[in-house]
Amino acid sequence: MTTASRFPEPYGQSGSGANLADILERVLDKGVVIAGDIKINLLDIELLTIKLRLVIASVDKAKEMGIDWWETDPALSSRARQNELAKENAELRERLERLQELAPGSVPTEEEEAQ
Repeated sequence: MTTASRFPEPYGQSGSGANLADILERVLDKGVVIAGDIKINLLDIELLTIKLRLVIASVDKAKEMGIDWWETDPALSSRARQNELAKENAELRERLERLQELAPGSVPTEEEEAQ
């Protein structure tokens, strides 16, 4: 009987990479939710409450759960940024048309500017 067989393998040796990959795959496939609240009170007066919610999941699993905020965030999605600019452009054109209706001749139209 050898002493090596009685002790578990230390971290970082062969096989642990596969185990870590399996664990990561399971976590991303199933999803994990970590929730916690931090409250700071002074003499029974609540000064601060922090609610922490962390969801770890794959993109597909998150979409199944109805989480897709990254698709509509202009900082993360070029499509959302284009949609935001198109919406702003349409609003500005509508405002310009209303101004031209209120005071015709005072605001030049696109055709007048081109001449």
